Amino acid sequence: MFEEPEWAEEAPVATGLAPVASRPRPASVSQVKGSKHRQLLATLRALEAASLPQQPPGLPSSDSEEDVVERKKKRPKKASSAGASTEVEKKKKKKCQKQGPPGSDCEEKEVKKKKKCLRGVLSASDSAEEQKRKRKCQKQAHLSPAHLLDIDNQTGPKAWKSSATNDLSKSSPGSTSANPAQTLSRKQWRNRQKNKRRHKNKFRPAQLPDQAPATAPAEETEMPPAPSPDHHEDRAGALRARMAQRLDGARFRYLNEQLYSGPSSAAQRLFQEDPEAFLLYHRGFQNQVKKWPLQPVDRIARDLRQRPASLVVADFGCGDCRLASSIRNPVHCFDLASLDPRVTVCDMAQVPLEDESVDVAVFCLSLMGTNIRDFLEEANRVLKQGGLLKVAEVSSRFEDVRTFLGAVTKLGFKIISKDLTNSHFFLFDFEKTGPPRVGPKAQLTGLKLQPCLYKRR
Repeated sequence: MFEEPEWAEEAPVATGLAPVASRPRPASVSQVKGSKHRQLLATLRALEAASLPQQPPGLPSSDSEEDVVERKKKRPKKASSAGASTEVEKKKKKKCQKQGPPGSDCEEKEVKKKKKCLRGVLSASDSAEEQKRKRKCQKQAHLSPAHLLDIDNQTGPKAWKSSATNDLSKSSPGSTSANPAQTLSRKQWRNRQKNKRRHKNKFRPAQLPDQAPATAPAEETEMPPAPSPDHHEDRAGALRARMAQRLDGARFRYLNEQLYSGPSSAAQRLFQEDPEAFLLYHRGFQNQVKKWPLQPVDRIARDLRQRPASLVVADFGCGDCRLASSIRNPVHCFDLASLDPRVTVCDMAQVPLEDESVDVAVFCLSLMGTNIRDFLEEANRVLKQGGLLKVAEVSSRFEDVRTFLGAVTKLGFKIISKDLTNSHFFLFDFEKTGPPRVGPKAQLTGLKLQPCLYKRR
């Protein structure tokens, strides 16, 4: 700004756009120079006044200090930060007004400062986002490979939602939180997984046709393996064995029915004509014995081991000579066919023994056929006086145990003990008292036992 000379203090100053003409004075060189100087000052002041914001026409050009104070009191109090910022802005405006007209360098500096502030805010937000990403990466680095595999192998709606959000976050790393992550539908998630698999298979190294693939695709592993000829042979062999077992069971049931429904002489002829039939019957019988809770032949052997070993035993219907192998006593083994060299093949109604030559006679599940009376009379014949008769039979064959015991006593025996506690078998011990007390034509209804028939399984 230009300083006015001391001699120009008393000169009138114009307040408008143009200077006001002064009184006519005598012209001199000094006065002319002073008037030019004052005109320049007036024009400068007029330009400054024009650069300032114009006041509305209704308001007065200048306000008093009291009016300003009242206006300040009436205005609502703002936050301290807002007030401080407004004061700073006013000071900046005043400085700009003093320095020069509008459009000067002051406004440009303010614009540059605002841009710098905005850049700082954006860089701060970007740095915060980068820090968050770094933290996520560190967390993922600490995860174990097994956990990562579990995350990849997850299936279902939760998995595809999480994968969709992760994919969106990866695809737009520079995006802000203003754009929310969109969830994919189930169909979209499946399509994305298929595309990933195709992409992996696309970049796999091509294998030669001679080389076998190390890992087959998932679709091929799901297919069942082609049946081999050995597998067909095994299945055919198992089927043949099952059919043969059913056939053997059917023949065993037929033979068993023939033994219980006819006399012993007919059964002897049957086994003589077909020796393999007895083997088949004995094999089926052993399969049935395995299912029983108790084998009566073992019970009889235990009782005989408690008696003197000098007693002579006659085993009627010995089968495989299990009783003779279990005791030390001398045993005569009789049956309709031979499965052991110790067996004597004969009809049990007529055994090749002398009268009163044995001490113990045993019928273990061998009172078969319709001529049970002949078996018991033959046992009375070969037993010594006071000899022991042991009988073991299936419990279901007895309709009335008392009538059976009465019929046996009429054939020259006396009941010593009986065991009816077992659910499958009844055990009886008789002692010989003498010859039969009834004639051969007398009928003994108590000796008619029910046949032991096996049902088809």
